[in-house]
Amino acid sequence: MKKSDLIVVLCVAVVLVPFFIPATGFYAAFNTATEQLPFVMAFFKFAILATFGEMLALRIRKGNYYEKGFGVLPRMIVWGFLGICIAMAMVIFKTGVPRFMEILAGCEKGSLAAIFAESSFSWGKLGIAFCVSVLMNSIFAPVMMTFHKCTDIHILSNGGTVRGLFRPMKMTEYLKSIDWNAQWGLVIKKTIPLFWFPAHTITFILPANLQVLFAALLGVALGLILALAGNKK
Repeated sequence: MKKSDLIVVLCVAVVLVPFFIPATGFYAAFNTATEQLPFVMAFFKFAILATFGEMLALRIRKGNYYEKGFGVLPRMIVWGFLGICIAMAMVIFKTGVPRFMEILAGCEKGSLAAIFAESSFSWGKLGIAFCVSVLMNSIFAPVMMTFHKCTDIHILSNGGTVRGLFRPMKMTEYLKSIDWNAQWGLVIKKTIPLFWFPAHTITFILPANLQVLFAALLGVALGLILALAGNKK
């Protein structure tokens, strides 16, 4: 274990411990902010957690949390923006899929939405959550993942600077440079059905104030999985 690993562990502990001490009020403040400013909080949750996941993946692949041109701040900005998009998609699909299922099954309007909104667990809620996850990850996720890959190439191509992030993106060039065997064969074709379908099913049965946070944590987990898989190859 390197000195940098100890520093990272210490920083994570300093951030997390106050949430488990009621007297600090951190957890209550977190819930209030999530309820009142959901998209702002989504920005920061993904900016911090997803970028941290990429840094952990870099540590596994190359032995360091940072390297020249990696672009921590640009990645945080991109992930923050994607976090807002993901939070938006979750609202759209959580609302739209139950209604679509009601129309498809000929159910009374609002009947499945009511089951899905229940705070307690039920098999019906689990089934609806799975359908929401499948449709969201089949329709939204491939586009989001490919866009993220393009931003990744853009950041690296511009030296990892914030100024470079805001230069025009050469989308045609970036799309051609993607390794589609990996992007389609692994990221889309395998991680979506094998990881994201079940993972987001769990996400959608959690309390609403924890769903976006859990989704961001899943991004950290997936980054580690892909990094480990890359090392094995």
